[in-house]
Amino acid sequence: MSKKPGRPNPLAAAQRAERNRKIAIQVGVTAVLVALVAAIGIGLAVRNSGSDYDGPVPAAATENGAIRIGQPEAPATVRIVADMQCPVCQQFEADHSELLKQSVADGTAQIEYNIVGYLDSMSSTDYSTRAANASYCVADKGTEKYPDWLELMFRNQPPERGAGLSDEQLIDIAHQAGYTDPAVGKCIGDGTYNDYVAEMSDRSLSEGIDGTPTVFVNGEQVNLTLNQNKTGFDTAPLATAIQAAAGR
Repeated sequence: MSKKPGRPNPLAAAQRAERNRKIAIQVGVTAVLVALVAAIGIGLAVRNSGSDYDGPVPAAATENGAIRIGQPEAPATVRIVADMQCPVCQQFEADHSELLKQSVADGTAQIEYNIVGYLDSMSSTDYSTRAANASYCVADKGTEKYPDWLELMFRNQPPERGAGLSDEQLIDIAHQAGYTDPAVGKCIGDGTYNDYVAEMSDRSLSEGIDGTPTVFVNGEQVNLTLNQNKTGFDTAPLATAIQAAAGR
């Protein structure tokens, strides 16, 4: 004689549901952590970052691979380590562009942009490196229009996990910023400074920089914070650091 099935156990059902919920949360957290590790470019750390680089060096690059805007004798030096694929860098530049422009205009600060290639894994075409290469290509023809180029590049920033901008689009942005010399287009298309970008990215990692944007004033890192509404950056920390470095 067969037995009748028993009534459903509410407690057992609740325990199963809670167990499934915890598993789902753990899987989600793991996925986020994996994405974050990729985003800061940890993979770059395994590349050889020795001092035997003998490839092309941009004429516009400083000794640390930066592109300098402003007068070298300015009392404050703002160094910005940024990746053109990084959305937070886009936000930083949008929030601080007026402060940076004014600091250069009044002679308070010079700005050094270290454009790195940390986020190549976030596109299918190594966009971060190609965009950093384009940065050197345009700067080699003069830095007067470089802030305009930077603004256009961030305005046209492609989404992560996509193909990134094509070389033709990068050349078009350079033209829009006023860099019309055919040598700029050739430099972008040839990836002239791709290896130099890799070298400078590795060197920045060896300094302990593992994310972007990272900002220094006269060698001291600035603690970037969000504004009161949590919609962007508070510009006060950088403004205060610049004024302190300038002795004001």
